[in-house]
Amino acid sequence: MIEFLFLALAAAGVGWLVRRKQRQRIEAGSPAGIPGMARTPAGEGRWRSGRLYADQGAARWQPGRGPAVSLAGARATAVRVPSVREGISINPGSRIVACALEGGGTMEIAVMPLDLRGLLEAVPEAGAAS
Repeated sequence: MIEFLFLALAAAGVGWLVRRKQRQRIEAGSPAGIPGMARTPAGEGRWRSGRLYADQGAARWQPGRGPAVSLAGARATAVRVPSVREGISINPGSRIVACALEGGGTMEIAVMPLDLRGLLEAVPEAGAAS
């Protein structure tokens, strides 16, 4: 009987700690930027996690490690769903946006469907007027 009392107290303590941590995260708010995965050049290399920032008038991709990639002048050329092979590395429910960089390079950015509009606002489509 005493074991059940200890288990109930331990479960209540864990529940309290989990709720406290969840409240702290909600109060802190969501971090700035759009989370996603990217690879440069498009179609090659590894997917790397990072965030897309569109502040201060110029979009940039900030990987988890390494220098930021400026997306000033970049244009989105295509939007597609990931292939089965890509779905292993990234979320299979995401959308991949192929971008043509101003310097002539290419880049692919994968974001979740709810973040796609924000990405296309930061990196306008090639056919859209500026």
